[in-house]
Amino acid sequence: MTLRVAIQMDPIESIDIDGDSTFVLGLEALKRDHTLYHYLPQDLTFKDGKVTAFARPLDLRRTKGDHFTLGDGHWIDLKTDVDVVLMRQDPPFDMAYITATHILQHIHPQTLVVNDPAEVRNAPEKLFITHFEGVMPPTLIASNQDQIKIFREEHRDIIVKPLFGNGGAGVFHIAPGDENLNSLLEMFTELYREPVIVQKYLPDVRGGDKRIILVDGKPAGAVNRVPQAGEARSNLHVGGQALKTDLTERENEICEAIGPVLKEKGLIFVGIDVIGDYLTEINVTSPTGLQEINRFNNACLESEIWDAIEAKL
Repeated sequence: MTLRVAIQMDPIESIDIDGDSTFVLGLEALKRDHTLYHYLPQDLTFKDGKVTAFARPLDLRRTKGDHFTLGDGHWIDLKTDVDVVLMRQDPPFDMAYITATHILQHIHPQTLVVNDPAEVRNAPEKLFITHFEGVMPPTLIASNQDQIKIFREEHRDIIVKPLFGNGGAGVFHIAPGDENLNSLLEMFTELYREPVIVQKYLPDVRGGDKRIILVDGKPAGAVNRVPQAGEARSNLHVGGQALKTDLTERENEICEAIGPVLKEKGLIFVGIDVIGDYLTEINVTSPTGLQEINRFNNACLESEIWDAIEAKL
């Protein structure tokens, strides 16, 4: 099967070829003799019922400083000129992101969009998990400061973060005795119109925040991300250390609880975050972690993802 694949992503020039998941998805596509195109989210256009993008033919190679070649750009019809669109631009999950899902919904499933754009729109990572019972830590989603203070009195040690944040940005650990909660809520009110999400602090994060990749609803691999000393966040780009890991019985239970729903919704490539016994996020927008898991497990998760995509076609 030879496919024409358009990748909707941020500038290819700035990616880290040793860590970027889209990069290895592209390499695997080329290995399978698929044709690649690259376009930026701002080059996606809807006119008179037709969805087009100003795209360039793309070639990739694992050579630092020379990892890509872009051909001459031209407008392509995403319903007739390509078979697959990979929606891989980075969050934030804002109105620009949501608008892109509405536009791409016009071509899916005649052109397979990964992940299904309507389901991506309906599954913001910190809200989607609220639909699964018994998997998330004690959580409050609210704007009302009295309710937030009551939650803190109940759980004492809490995490406060923006509802649509990403990459660990804006995540605050409010320990017992910390006097900054009021100031923090004032700042959040100035920056965001949305409620905040408040969760019980999980001391297990010191042992790691595990990223698990699910392919078409099945767990395919995991990496443990351990925060550095004095840091509540375990994200790799803020200093978290990646470590080899296996899935625990509880983590397999979580995957079994959510996997069938992911598959039913056409969410082929998903990354979930687990701390201790709790699921904290379901990332369906632009999951990462493939290369770290591949290195630890001598695996090729991008091949499993392409197997799943080709099976859909």
